[in-house]
Amino acid sequence: MAIGHGGGGEYKDLVVFLAAAGVVVPLFSRLKISPVLGFLAAGVLLGPHGLGSLAENAPWLSWFTISDPTQIAQLSELGVAFLLFMIGLELSWERLKSMRRLVFGLGLMQVVICSVVLGAGFALLGQSLAGAAVLGMGLALSSTAVVMPVMAERGRLKGAVGRSTFAVLLAQDLAVAPILITVSLLVAAAAPGGLLEPQLIGRTLFALAPAAIGLALVVVIGRLVLRPLFRSVARSRKRTNSGQELFVALCLLIVVGAGVAAQAAGLSMSIGALIAGVMIAETEYRREVEINIEPFKGLLLGVFFVGVGIGLDVRAVAADPLFIFGLAALITAVKAGLIFGLARLWGIGARTAIETALVLGPAGEFAFVILATGMAEGVAPPAFTQGVMLSATISMFTVPLMAALGQRLSRRPETSTGLAEDTPPPVVRDGAVMIVGYGRVGRLVGDMLAEHNVPFIALDTDPAAVTAARKAGVDIYYGDAGRAEMLELCGIGTARALVVTMDAPGKVDEVVIAARALRSEMTLIARARDDRHAARLYGLGVTDAVPETTEASLQLAENTLVDIGVPMGLVLASIHEKRDQFRAVFQAATPADRRNRPTRALRGSTPGS
Repeated sequence: MAIGHGGGGEYKDLVVFLAAAGVVVPLFSRLKISPVLGFLAAGVLLGPHGLGSLAENAPWLSWFTISDPTQIAQLSELGVAFLLFMIGLELSWERLKSMRRLVFGLGLMQVVICSVVLGAGFALLGQSLAGAAVLGMGLALSSTAVVMPVMAERGRLKGAVGRSTFAVLLAQDLAVAPILITVSLLVAAAAPGGLLEPQLIGRTLFALAPAAIGLALVVVIGRLVLRPLFRSVARSRKRTNSGQELFVALCLLIVVGAGVAAQAAGLSMSIGALIAGVMIAETEYRREVEINIEPFKGLLLGVFFVGVGIGLDVRAVAADPLFIFGLAALITAVKAGLIFGLARLWGIGARTAIETALVLGPAGEFAFVILATGMAEGVAPPAFTQGVMLSATISMFTVPLMAALGQRLSRRPETSTGLAEDTPPPVVRDGAVMIVGYGRVGRLVGDMLAEHNVPFIALDTDPAAVTAARKAGVDIYYGDAGRAEMLELCGIGTARALVVTMDAPGKVDEVVIAARALRSEMTLIARARDDRHAARLYGLGVTDAVPETTEASLQLAENTLVDIGVPMGLVLASIHEKRDQFRAVFQAATPADRRNRPTRALRGSTPGS
């Protein structure tokens, strides 16, 4: 970056963006307006077409504007890649396979039909055949980067609407590379009059080969190196009892590395990141990766939205508002109508189809890439295409509004969605027991649960234990259960009970505190070091604590006294008395609102004892 951009120094644009993220977005959130709109509005206000246009007359305004949009564009591409990576973490090859009918059926047909209809419309407006095709293909795509966060914010990702929307968006992302290659094909095959020469098409299609080879290499290399890399970092982290920064660095390396590799093969960076996410989703490290990546994704997506806002030239819109807004409305309406019809054709319920169509109707971020390529290659007329790109930007601003409208129209539940065969199995089973710590104690607890057909999910920070359990078919993940985010990702919201079996008292306390903060009513059983630790755990709100040294000591004392000849009746009476003393201590340590039943901390407890 050149020093002195706008008089603010090398990092001035970054400071302006962070200030917008810290001021404008919280303001929108307080007003109950989508943060996406906050970032978009900040981009319009702080860009060269907003306050920047006044900087010539008021130089001090340059300190509050973003002077170099190209640098924001580079960071925003990373934001989209991180979003696709996070989406990939929620998938797996099996889940993708289960969604193939929607992805390669509904999604593929949406891209084709919308491209053809929109392209025909532009041809009727007087554009050449090649130019109309480029415009149609660019505007047929929707915005993954805007739609997915907006739907997540409204809690609409996990139902039928979320599945159908994601399937179409995934198909669109997969179509970006073929569309860009098709643009190059149109350039090579177009005659001066705009007519295509079919004999050149076959030769141009060979450009697809590097992309296919690159995709295969990303998958193969990823399967070979991902697990060993994470296992190595996890072992280092366990030995040093730190190393969180190494895990974060590895996560960033995988996202950026996969994206760069995909770009080198002629694919989009986001596709490479998506594939990396899907491969990690099959490993035991997926939840830990998700937690480490989340902050980067949110911040970089904010950069993307700001970049979209920067691209909106307010003066150009004001010069011809009827054309810009009219074209934006027409594009959205045509796409929404076509998507609704196709969704119904694929057996999706009417209200689900309406919501899906409305959020996918506006244009997407890849429209700018495709249309810019078309202009650079000379097949899309610059003046007209610039106006189309402004309309596409305006339409993206309407995604949060379209999502709200779609949710309002589909408020009543569907009686049938027609999506049963495309519904992927849940990542975390509702009603499962969570076991934190899968060493000797945790394994025995898991074995007993399995013997009684009780589903469970396990967490551990020992990579060797996690790997061994995974090979044995256990549903286990690597991660720190002391972090509330990890417990939430592993399904504590629907867990039947939580069992903490770790032998480190401080860590047990940490997990209990995090779990109780998330769910106050859940059954929570914890392993305690001794009676003092058990009393502390009862004070933290556990349902039951099991003090291992206390019970072992009582049993040792009982066996010793009997074996040396003390009458068994006297021994049992004294042991029971000692247990009752401990139970009284535990009961006193228990918060008043949890004293509705006696503790079962020690063997032989009976109601009312």
